[in-house]
Amino acid sequence: MVGPVRPQFVLFGSSIVELSYSCEGWGATLANLYARKADVILRGYCGWNTRRALQALDKIFPKDATDQPSLVIVYFGGNDSMHPHPTAHSPHVPLQEYIENMRKIAIHLMSLSKKTRLIFLSSPPINEVQMHEMLSDLLGPLKRTNESCRLYSEACLELCREMNVKAIDLWSALQQRHDWDGIHLSHEGNKIVAKEIFKVLREADWEPSLHWNSMPTEFAEDFPL
Repeated sequence: MVGPVRPQFVLFGSSIVELSYSCEGWGATLANLYARKADVILRGYCGWNTRRALQALDKIFPKDATDQPSLVIVYFGGNDSMHPHPTAHSPHVPLQEYIENMRKIAIHLMSLSKKTRLIFLSSPPINEVQMHEMLSDLLGPLKRTNESCRLYSEACLELCREMNVKAIDLWSALQQRHDWDGIHLSHEGNKIVAKEIFKVLREADWEPSLHWNSMPTEFAEDFPL
């Protein structure tokens, strides 16, 4: 006989989500902490923007699925905020379209189930000096700036306030350190993201609570070998 379905936490986004499963990334931290509590599922793909996310939304999150996620953590914005390229070969999405795309993503996810909870991550900053030193010889002038990240981050946070969706301001949180990240998250950057997510999970008045310490433990008893 099959037991109760475990809660599912889905991480949905672009490279910051995909790379979060690397050693000591924030996704790996979640998966480790919730090992006997919930299944943490990766649906993050390098290079994706909100246009690509909308194309795959129904396939990744079908409304008629028997089991719906308890939590979806969403990150898009870094690729969308890149400057447009004259040849149109760029993941850039104009700010107003980005806002509407994020709104559609939120509406779809909220429609999955009354128990599906959302956390949106805003665009993190980039360290332009570090990026220039590391990549300008390979890629030429910067195609992403900290100012563009700020604009997309603020737009995401404002949308979340409007829609009553939990949000984490990564643009501000990561810059509290003097050695903040260049474009993808460092070890310390991943620790900050995990800390901010756990803070939301601890403080949210969701019923049932999704904080790891409040969830039932599966197979809690240790069996002798």
